[in-house]
Parts: sequence; structure tokens; C-alpha cells
Amino acid sequence: MIHSMTGYGKSVLQLPTKKVTIEVKSLNSKNLDLNARMPSIYREKELSLRKLIGNQLERGKIDFSIYVEMTGEETSTQINKPAVKQYMKQLKELVDGDDTELLKMAVRFPDALNTEREEIDENEWNLILNEVKIALQNIDTYRLDEGKALELDFRNRVQNIADILEDIIAMDPDRIEGVRERLRKGVEELKEKVDENRFEQELVFYIEKFDITEEKVRLKNHLDYFLQALNSADSNGKKLGFIGQEMGREINTIGSKSNYAPMQKLVVQMKDELEKIKEQLLNVL
Repeated sequence: MIHSMTGYGKSVLQLPTKKVTIEVKSLNSKNLDLNARMPSIYREKELSLRKLIGNQLERGKIDFSIYVEMTGEETSTQINKPAVKQYMKQLKELVDGDDTELLKMAVRFPDALNTEREEIDENEWNLILNEVKIALQNIDTYRLDEGKALELDFRNRVQNIADILEDIIAMDPDRIEGVRERLRKGVEELKEKVDENRFEQELVFYIEKFDITEEKVRLKNHLDYFLQALNSADSNGKKLGFIGQEMGREINTIGSKSNYAPMQKLVVQMKDELEKIKEQLLNVL
């Protein structure tokens, strides 16, 4: 079952004095590109969080955030009263203003506010960590649902290519006969006598250059292999991408060898379907 790299997960934890919101967003990327934002108090847990997120999501451009909203009366910031009073005293020596205006100026100076360094409460962190895991489960579910839509699109487009390939196989005898006739007419227009046996030998050799039997077989095998990869237990977008490249090689070779306008039109249709597959594969985990 394939997973998309696009997803969103969220979880909210209400603690006695704060509300903690965890959000995880992801977009497609060749590798794991993780950006984490969180209050400084939780920074010491960042490495373990990155490992957890990386193991769960594997790949993608990921934005992870922890937002904290204080809902109680607790605050780690206190006014440094002695410093503020000293600032106001010095200001009064410079200007004659009322205390309110001087206070507004004083609290903007350095050291007017003291912020105590908070320590992590391990019990609180365990609750937050559990919510992080819930948010990761939510984004994983989102990715799986997106993956189901991608898989349906892949199967439809692979079937379209397979149907076009059947049309190419059906018209191949007419194509070969058309090449034969063009060559024969070309020789006749030269008004030269030719050895029929030698002509047939050269004709067979020439037509072999336009033979697409191997390409048809290989393309069909690649289509089957692509569907098998879709059914695998793991989501492997890179593997599907490699198979898509091999499909493209066979389609291109059929087009270059076809030398037949009706077949080339079908090749263009297959290329169009494959390009849409490749575009969507960029979103597969």
C-alpha cells in the first residue's frame, strides 16, 4: 500500500496552566527535510523528537511545531524592580516627566525583566510526547488516504498504457507490410532490375531493424512489475520511479523504431500517460 508524502496531523493537549498544540505538515521531497519549531524549554528533547519523526515519516519536507498557550496565572517572567527604579531615578535626573511616562521608558531598558529558566517536568513531557505520537498517527492516516487516491490513478493510467500497447501489437503486421511496400515501390521507381532473392534478403535484414517484439515484451513486463510494486507491503516511491524510467525507455524505442504514423500517434498517447504517472510519483513515499 503506497503512502503519499503530502499530509497533515494535529493534536491538542490541555494542561492545568497551558494548552499545547502539536502540528505536523509534510510535502514531497527526495529525502527527509525536517524543520522543527518549539519553545526553548523543550529544546533538549529535539534530537529524540527528530529521531521519532524520521522513523515514522521516513521522507518528505516536514514542518513540526509545538505551540504553547498559557491559560493559567503562572509566568516565568518577573519585573526586576530594583533595576526599574534605578532607571527611573536616572531618567528623572535627565528629564522632568511624570512617573508613568518614565516607567514606560524604564521597562524597555536591558535587565528590566527577569525570565527564570524553566525546567522540564518529565510527567508533563510524557503527556506531550504521547500527543506527538497521536499527531504522527494522524498524519500517517492522512498520507495513507492520499496514497489510495494516487494508487487508483496509477492503476488507471497503467491500464491505459497496456490497452494502447495492445493496439500497437494489433497494428504491427500492417506496419511491417507498409514498410515492405514502401521499399518495394522505392526500388521500382529506380527502374532497375534487381535480384529478387537478394532483395528479399536485404528486405528481411532492413525490417529486422524496425522489429519491436522485444520492446513490446519488456514494456508489458514493466507494466506488470509496476502493479506488483503497488501491491507490496511497503511504500517505495523510488522503486516505482525506477520502473517508470524503464517503461519510458521501451516506449521511446518503440516510437523511434515504428516508422509508421498511426503507431507513432499511439506512442505519443503512451508518453502522455507515463508523464502523468511520473509527475504523481514525486508525491509517493
